[in-house]
Order: sequence, then C-alpha cells, then structure tokens
Amino acid sequence: MHIQKANLIKYEIINATPAHIFWQWTTTEGLKSFFSDDNLIDLRIGGEFEIYFLTENPYGTKGSEGCKILSYTPDRQLTFSWNAPPILPDMRTADHYTWVVVDIEPVDDKSSKVGLTHSGWPSDGSWQPMYDYFDKAWGMVLASLKESNQ
Repeated sequence: MHIQKANLIKYEIINATPAHIFWQWTTTEGLKSFFSDDNLIDLRIGGEFEIYFLTENPYGTKGSEGCKILSYTPDRQLTFSWNAPPILPDMRTADHYTWVVVDIEPVDDKSSKVGLTHSGWPSDGSWQPMYDYFDKAWGMVLASLKESNQ
C-alpha cells in the first residue's frame, strides 16, 4: 500500500480580483510580475508550465522544465505538475513529479484568497528535502504575489 505524505498547504489574502490573480499565474507577463522573469506558459491542458530561475544553466537545470498544465478553470483554479528544484538533481526525474493546485476565491470586490496545495508526496520520507524546500519556497512565492498587488 502506498500512503501519501500530507499535502503542503499555503494561502494568502491578496489585494486583487480573481481575474487578475489568474492572469498573473497563467501568462508570461503575469508570472514576471511576481515569480520569475523567464518562463514558458501555454494555457491549455498539457501546455507548458515552465518557470526558469537559473537562466544561464542548460535546459533541464533551469527550473521547472517539463512541467505541464493539468487543469484550469478561468479565474478560479490552476493545476500543474511540478518537479524538484535543480539543487536536488537526484529527484529531477520523470517519475518524481508532484502537482500543485492554485485556488482563487473572491473575498470581496477588491481582494481574493489564494490557496496553494502541493500534493503527491510519498510517505517513505525520500522526498523530505524537496518537501522542506517547497514548504519555504511556496510561502515566499505567495508573499511575492501579495507584494506585487500592494
């Protein structure tokens, strides 16, 4: 029996409408506003969701190469596959993908709750370094999203 590790869950209240936040997560220009200046986004099921952090590195070691959009509902939700960061090369293989769900809910006419759930962790502890890395990283990403909308 394969038991999953607990989901990694983060959220922030953002001073922006759901439509604006969805744009920020699903377009090249939107991602540049809070996440990374270099990315390849193709908003369609199976489309690329690649965000590059180490732009001078060769392809495959820049960031989220190979990640794909799994599902989306405009202005409400985005789901994408996610891989280990380049600093954890042993976990950057085709069978080491997890997935991330970004949920966007209106709070009022000027703000939204953005929830991020990172799932797909095995329970054997082998991915603990990746889990720990993203426990910090996703908090920073959501803080950056919040700051970009101040």
